[in-house]
Amino acid sequence: MRGSKMSKTNRSPAELRNMFGTNLRTLSRKYPSVSELSRQLGINRTQFNRYLSGESFPRPDVLERICTFFKVDARILLDPVEVLSHGGQVLNGPFLGDFLGVGVKNVSDQMFPSGFYRFTRRSFINDTQFVSGLVFVFRKSGQTYVRGFEAKDAMRQQNLPVDPTSREFRGYVTQQEDGIAMLISRRKAMTCSFNYLSRVASFENNFWVGYVTRTVRESPSGTRATRMVYEHLGNDRSKVFSAARGAGFQTEDDLMPFPRRLLQIDDPFR
Repeated sequence: MRGSKMSKTNRSPAELRNMFGTNLRTLSRKYPSVSELSRQLGINRTQFNRYLSGESFPRPDVLERICTFFKVDARILLDPVEVLSHGGQVLNGPFLGDFLGVGVKNVSDQMFPSGFYRFTRRSFINDTQFVSGLVFVFRKSGQTYVRGFEAKDAMRQQNLPVDPTSREFRGYVTQQEDGIAMLISRRKAMTCSFNYLSRVASFENNFWVGYVTRTVRESPSGTRATRMVYEHLGNDRSKVFSAARGAGFQTEDDLMPFPRRLLQIDDPFR
């Protein structure tokens, strides 16, 4: 291991040029024309061909331009593109990139803004109750993530620990034809849920409605799919703190009028 690490950090200039050229050729395959690609990058085609062949190295400013364009980082000089943060992830890898990776990379802030959201849905455990909670949506390296914590009461009802580590869940957001979807899991993939939301017309244009399904076996008691409402709170501290204080189980009478209407409580979910 120690020798391997040393050999990796002591590569010759020729080896670095060859690695960069190989990665650049891989990234360029999605584009039908080298001439058009070099034009989009603002790089002379002859010089770009020298990069592709491993004959030349880009200046730092040109390297930054290339990394920004292809949404990779400077490890393009050191590691095969398949294991970079852009290409090594399952969704953005060569097998799924054109199917699932496209949606993951195309969630704009206008489509689904960053910030805090209050969600409301019927309880999976007791269908006479509802659950309200708080999640945080943020961007990192061109992708959109979601993070939150399960309500303590919900964990207790399932005989699960209520410490922050056990309650935390995380997920990613991906674009859909007329909305967004989220795949969310607790630590170590203990449980997972699929969420779909589409924006609805409202005064502040800050509500989404859809459904959530959880990955559990069918049971005569409880449900595996139910409608869900997201309300964008942004970073308004008073709204966020109010939502945090109200997180947990609620009755039908506790629900705010607009989310209650969107949940269509009296209509069965299909």
